[in-house]
Amino acid sequence: METSGVTATTAMTALEVEVATLIVGALQLEVQPQEIDPEAPLFGEGLGLDSIDALEMALAISRNYGFQLRSDDERNGRIFASLRALTAHIEKNRVG
Repeated sequence: METSGVTATTAMTALEVEVATLIVGALQLEVQPQEIDPEAPLFGEGLGLDSIDALEMALAISRNYGFQLRSDDERNGRIFASLRALTAHIEKNRVG
């Protein structure tokens, strides 16, 4: 299945689907959440997001999972590397 250059090749966990759904909704992407490859890059190649998208995602994640992603965190490159990396970070830090 190919849409907007995104191909799901790896099975997603329930939380990955949940986070993908959040991202698609927050950014109003024209791709189905289950079409996002959890290991593909979120920025540049892959999903093709930009820094404004990162701010929108951080806000949506903060509202939904009860913790803040900081723009000055030196780990952001790893945290936002892929849906799988972002979901792992959410899993470790979410409140409740």
